[in-house]
Amino acid sequence: MVRSFTDEVVDEAVLGRVLDAAARAPSAGKSQGLDLLVLVGEETARYWAVTLPDPSGFRWQGLLRAPVLVVPVVAPGAYAARYAEPDKAATGLGDESAWPVPYWWVDGGMAVEHLLLACVAEGLGACFFGQFDHEPAVLEAFGVPADRRALGTIALGHPALDEPGRSQARPRRTDITHRGGW
Repeated sequence: MVRSFTDEVVDEAVLGRVLDAAARAPSAGKSQGLDLLVLVGEETARYWAVTLPDPSGFRWQGLLRAPVLVVPVVAPGAYAARYAEPDKAATGLGDESAWPVPYWWVDGGMAVEHLLLACVAEGLGACFFGQFDHEPAVLEAFGVPADRRALGTIALGHPALDEPGRSQARPRRTDITHRGGW
């Protein structure tokens, strides 16, 4: 995750390829319940005004220079509606509460990962971060329909040098693979 960016603008063709990568992520039953709110230029300042009205004590000042912010938004109702259609109705997933694993979060996460990997392939840096208690204010500020949920926000742009995050020193687990059983 890159937490500091230069002021260099992201080429529109490059941004288009990155966004297209996210749009091509898997979608359960081709429900297609993902939208991407893309903020560029002054729109990013509006975002930060909603989520960080006083940035003076914010540790990651370079993050505020990201020229592009992408808010991946999911529509849980799109999944319930799709799975209520005749070819999927037998699944019993025609209601949001019926989903043991809410695939709108799964599919949204895959779209985010596609976008992050596309940023790397294009030579860009990116950082996914949560909106936490700011989610309702962000969605309202940018006119997102009330039936949608944000996964978080992705800052992207050309990376600048920065100090590593505090969590970087934590060792990576090496015992995550369990072949043939636990």
